[in-house]
Amino acid sequence: MSVDPETLRQIEELSSDDRPLLILDVDDVLLEFIRPFPRFLEQRGLRLTMASFRLTGNIAETATGRLVEQPEVTALLDDFFAGQADWQSITDGAPEALASFEDRAEIVLLTAMPHKHRETRRAHLGALGLPYPLLTTEMAKGPAVARLRGPGNRPVAFVDDQPPNLISAREFVSDASLFHLMADNSLREFMPPLPDDITAVHDWHDATPKIAMALGF
Repeated sequence: MSVDPETLRQIEELSSDDRPLLILDVDDVLLEFIRPFPRFLEQRGLRLTMASFRLTGNIAETATGRLVEQPEVTALLDDFFAGQADWQSITDGAPEALASFEDRAEIVLLTAMPHKHRETRRAHLGALGLPYPLLTTEMAKGPAVARLRGPGNRPVAFVDDQPPNLISAREFVSDASLFHLMADNSLREFMPPLPDDITAVHDWHDATPKIAMALGF
């Protein structure tokens, strides 16, 4: 599987770095998503049911109960991300955790979202005190993780709230340390058990020492 061409272009903009590599998802890892998103929906006469761990099939019109179809979900996410600075705050403990790593590791943010929202997200993260390189991808994350690591064998830790993204990373960087972190742990009940080689962490306070160990600190 190839790297998303636009993601590859963004990776090539990065400076060369051979320090241990920490790759972080953004939504529900660094920025709150699942908590503010229902408030966003309420303003549009919609509600989030969360009967399963997905958006499509779980957003309904409040007045009629009609479930919103995939094209409408995509349009809602577009609107949400266009105005993300009005909705998304930073997850507890994230700034302190990243500050503890930044002198010893290369930190890269890898978010699955349309490329057109990259500048809006980068500006919002910067305003929140997270000025780390941001990459967007519209394809699987594994190839991007492999390209970010480069030709050497430097330690890699990857943190994401979506198990398929972590599994994709494992397929392309078999020795990466994988961490599953969710801003809202109540959603774990909707998920199947994680593979044995993915470490579930409760929050950033739990994750920080485990990531440090994985990166060799």
